[in-house]
Amino acid sequence: MVIDTHVHPALFKEICMDQERFQNRCDEMNFHLMNPTDLPTLKKQYALAELERVVLLPQDCSMDYGTAIISNEEIKQIVEMDPTFFIGFASVDPRNDNAAIILTDAFERLKLSGLKINTAKLKMYPNDERLMKLYEICDKYQKPIIFHAGVSLEANTISKFAHPMEFEEVANRFPKVKMCLAHFGWPWVNETAALLVKYENVFANTAMMYMDSPKDLFEKVFKQDLGKYWLDHNFADKVMFGSDSPRIRPVRSKRGLDALEMEESTRRKVYHDNAVRFLGLEE
Repeated sequence: MVIDTHVHPALFKEICMDQERFQNRCDEMNFHLMNPTDLPTLKKQYALAELERVVLLPQDCSMDYGTAIISNEEIKQIVEMDPTFFIGFASVDPRNDNAAIILTDAFERLKLSGLKINTAKLKMYPNDERLMKLYEICDKYQKPIIFHAGVSLEANTISKFAHPMEFEEVANRFPKVKMCLAHFGWPWVNETAALLVKYENVFANTAMMYMDSPKDLFEKVFKQDLGKYWLDHNFADKVMFGSDSPRIRPVRSKRGLDALEMEESTRRKVYHDNAVRFLGLEE
C-alpha cells in the first residue's frame, strides 16, 4: 500500500461550494480547466494508485489575500469525512501577529498533524525570524514540516526563496523536527540529495512536475541527474511518494515510479515506510 504525502484538496467539491472563493483559489494555485470532484470519485481515483493514506496540504497567505487559500478548518472538515484515510496538515501566515496562536490551535483543537509552508509564496527565506517561532512550536509538539522546495509554478511566487540550500540552516537549528523538501527541490535535485545525506531529519518527496511523462521524469532525475544507485545506496530511507494531486493524478505518478529500477526494499520505503516514520505513524 502507498501513502501520498502531497495532495492539495483545492478541488474537493465539499469545500468548493463558494464559487468566488473557488475561483480565487484556482487563480492563485494555477488550477485551471479543472472542476470540483466529489469525495467518492476521488477515492476511486486514489484506489487506482493503491493509496492507503493521503496527506492534505492547506495554504495560508492571508496577509496578502485576506483569507487562507485553503484553510485549516477546511482541512479538518475533509479529515473528519474519513479520519482513517486523510491526514491533515496546517498552514499559518507567519506575518500574522497571531501566527503562533493559530498554529497552536491547529495542533491542539483541530488535531492537525504537521505544518505546510511555501516560502516562495510568502516571499521570505526559510530562516526568517517570523518563521522560527512556528518551527519552535513544531519542535514542542513533535510535528513534521513539509516545505515547498524548488521552482514554484503558482502565481505570485519567487522561487529563490525555496531553493533547497536555503533550508539547511533550519535543518541544522531544529534537528529533532522532521522536514520534507517537497518536489525533491526540482530542478536543484543534487542540492536536495546533499541535504538528505547530511541531515538525519531531512526528507524529500517525489511530487515533481513532469514535462514528458512521470516515467521519463523519474528516470532523468534518479538515474541521470543523480547517480544510478544513489537512491538505493544513499537515501533510501529519506524519499517519500508524493503525487502533487490534483495537478498530477496519483496513479500516473505511481506508474512512473513503478517503472523505475530500484531495489524492492527501497520501493517499500518510498511508497510507505518512510512516510510512516516521517508522520509518526509507527504505533
